[in-house]
Amino acid sequence: METKQVKILIVEDELIAAESLSLDLEKLGYQVCGVVNSGEKAIEKVSKTNPDLILMDIMLKGKMDGITAAQVIYSQHKTPIIYLSAYGDNETLSRAKSTPVYGYLVKPYKIVDVSTTIAMAWAKYQDDLQKEADLCAEKKLNQIKTQALATASHDLRTPLTNILGYTELIRDYGDQISPDKKERYFNFIKSAVFKMTDSLEDLLLISKAEEGKITLYPQNFNLVEYLSIIVDEYNNLTDDHEIKLNSNQENYTVYLDQKILNHILNNLLSNAIKYSPEGGKVTLNLLCEKHQFVLEIEDEGIGIPEDYQAKLFTLFERGSNVGSIKGNGLGLSIVKKAVELHGGKIEVKSQENEGTKFIVTIPISLQ
Repeated sequence: METKQVKILIVEDELIAAESLSLDLEKLGYQVCGVVNSGEKAIEKVSKTNPDLILMDIMLKGKMDGITAAQVIYSQHKTPIIYLSAYGDNETLSRAKSTPVYGYLVKPYKIVDVSTTIAMAWAKYQDDLQKEADLCAEKKLNQIKTQALATASHDLRTPLTNILGYTELIRDYGDQISPDKKERYFNFIKSAVFKMTDSLEDLLLISKAEEGKITLYPQNFNLVEYLSIIVDEYNNLTDDHEIKLNSNQENYTVYLDQKILNHILNNLLSNAIKYSPEGGKVTLNLLCEKHQFVLEIEDEGIGIPEDYQAKLFTLFERGSNVGSIKGNGLGLSIVKKAVELHGGKIEVKSQENEGTKFIVTIPISLQ
């Protein structure tokens, strides 16, 4: 991998010293993106050139010294700064240490000192960036887990209440309830359990995906046959929708994780049905190609508002037009994660009140 050439801005009010330092830096393989002689000019130059690192003289021309300029620059851009000074007294050092500093060079300095100080400063800065990224990732994960826990609590409350209610009915009035009604109550309980299981599996997948802990278990299977079974199952679950599969091949073998693929299909199909409350057609178009397949899931439902489409796959987000249609904002986030786990991509085309088409492209073999 090619090493990044570090861009350095020199802030030095002595022209000869600045030119000498610039030549030394170029010999060391650094790129000098500017030389300025005042704090005001340094602030302006940083905004224009976005240097990776700044060598900042403490004593500068103008009203602003190097330490004050460094404070402004770091607060605005977080650019790492190495101080240059002819003074190594305690007062100067104390003022310099009160700012975020990555190194301190006392004039006159040797080229080897410059090289070592820059290398150490750059390594420390990269380490700080990584720590900050890790901290942000951990904070984001904790936020997701907290919200997921709240979502799980909300999603599980209703089915648990239903289970409790029906079991108490059967316990207290079992001998008075007809066999048909008992069967209905048992089916309600079974349905509630399935909803709870689906909700927990969705939350578990999101949590594992965010932590990078998902292990894939691919297998060979006929994708057309697999989709046909899913379409039949969904046709049996709804009387108001007609779900149809179109494929350009009858036999098409893929090597993928079927369980993760289930998350994609189940979420997209259940959404197509759920957000088509007046019924209609739901069409699956499968285009089988040599190295990949394209699956289109199209409905005639309420569509997706244009202003929402940019955050469509964001966790816990829901469109402004869903009204009383229930949901937890997890489904499409899960779909995107599942597609990406298979090395694929997902697109959406939608217009409010005219329906939605999701286009999923996935390689036929999981590497």
